[in-house]
Amino acid sequence: MRSADQVCIRIIRRKAKGKGNMTAKERQGEKQEQNQVKGFGISVRSFLTALVMLFGLMVLTWVLTFFIPGGEFQRVYADGKEQVLAGTFAYVQGHLPFWKWLLSPVLVLGADGGGTMIAIIVFLLVIGGIFHCMDKSGMMYYMLLAISHRYEKKKYQMLMVIVLFFMCMGSFVGSFEESVPLVPIVVGLAVSMGWDALVGLGMSLLAIGCGFATGICNPFTVGVAQQLAGLPMFSGAALRIFSFVVIYLCLTAFLIRYAKKVEAHPEKSALYGKEISNAYGNVMRDTFEKDADKAKGLRRFCLILGGGIVLIFASGFLSFLQGIIMPLIAVLFLAAGLSAVRACRMDWGQIGRYFKDGAVSLLPAILLILMAGSVKYTLTEAKILDTILYEASGFIEKMPGGTAVLLLYAFVLAMNFFIASGSAKAFLMMPLITPITDFCQVSRQLGVLAFAFGDGFSNVFYFTNPVLLIALGLVGVGYGTWAKWSAKIQVVILAVTSLILLAAA
Repeated sequence: MRSADQVCIRIIRRKAKGKGNMTAKERQGEKQEQNQVKGFGISVRSFLTALVMLFGLMVLTWVLTFFIPGGEFQRVYADGKEQVLAGTFAYVQGHLPFWKWLLSPVLVLGADGGGTMIAIIVFLLVIGGIFHCMDKSGMMYYMLLAISHRYEKKKYQMLMVIVLFFMCMGSFVGSFEESVPLVPIVVGLAVSMGWDALVGLGMSLLAIGCGFATGICNPFTVGVAQQLAGLPMFSGAALRIFSFVVIYLCLTAFLIRYAKKVEAHPEKSALYGKEISNAYGNVMRDTFEKDADKAKGLRRFCLILGGGIVLIFASGFLSFLQGIIMPLIAVLFLAAGLSAVRACRMDWGQIGRYFKDGAVSLLPAILLILMAGSVKYTLTEAKILDTILYEASGFIEKMPGGTAVLLLYAFVLAMNFFIASGSAKAFLMMPLITPITDFCQVSRQLGVLAFAFGDGFSNVFYFTNPVLLIALGLVGVGYGTWAKWSAKIQVVILAVTSLILLAAA
């Protein structure tokens, strides 16, 4: 039996050429082969790995509720946001019934932040459905064919530009979830250049995570944190700009080194031999022939999606856009995809079927997202989250300046495992971090930077982050493979950022 890669390549080549040139035998073969291809669905192995890890974390979190006493800080509401009051902690009765823990992946939708989780799920279904339609229309293959042949001799310059673009999206406007629709495109482009899906994930997902962490003008982490610390918004940018440049150089060097290794020796790819559908592996060997319909669809797609990217950047300066940017991007992406596949002469009946297939294939990822969200729900409902915050902050406060900064960094890294939202974490932790920096005679700006570093880089490493699960699911890369591959650059980043904090302290 042929491999899934060969099946996908044959189908997409035929679609790129059009059905008019196919024989009856080829059409019958395509019909049989279509039943073997599963679009952008999360792979079974990837799903089971993440499922076991998340369930284990859910069990561990529930066990902790029996050993950690309940406690609460008093909170106030300002501008619709909940903020912790430092120095108001008191122990209380904490408990979570077993049935609540068991149903926590469902109950989390009705808890604080449940609206955001619902928006992410809808966002994911739209992305999965539209990408499946674009793939079936042959436009994805046509787009990658055009780009790969245009930049065939400038591929590494292209890699550096794409990394810079994604890092800027994260660092200047705090874009993270909104970048997900672009991830499969960049992954397909990376594969078409002779690399693998990990390079594509590094160019997009890893890059935007790094940019988000350096946070030159990130309104969701640095902006909120500085306001809570009583600092001018986006002040002290020099050190963050320096960090951005250093991290960019580290990331591009890591990606280029790995990409060259894979290009020269494909068997050295971390994905070599894995069951990952690679429909675009032979793009560089195919001849690019202009197709009027697909060119028209591509122009429509780029124009509408380009408008969405402009809105993402504008959201960094227009506060009214920040609350609606994710659903707005979902609508624009839906419009861009539908407009593009209609230009490729796909009828509405086909669009409906392919959209449904693409959305259904990502349903397992939704379960993982709900399980990841249930961890914070358990900590909060059992009233042990504030106890952890109180005990950790009290320990850090006893340390000297340099050590305190590094412990703050580690503290935020640990909390980011349970609470993915940067702004929510800022309102929860900055009222505790600010007095610690004052007590240890450390600059508040440095406390903000430690918070930004701790919040951002691990977003693309922890399996409790929904965006990471979505991105890996869309391209079929298992979490274990991703963690092993990205751990190298994560260790480098951890060392570099720790040195920056220590030197500044």
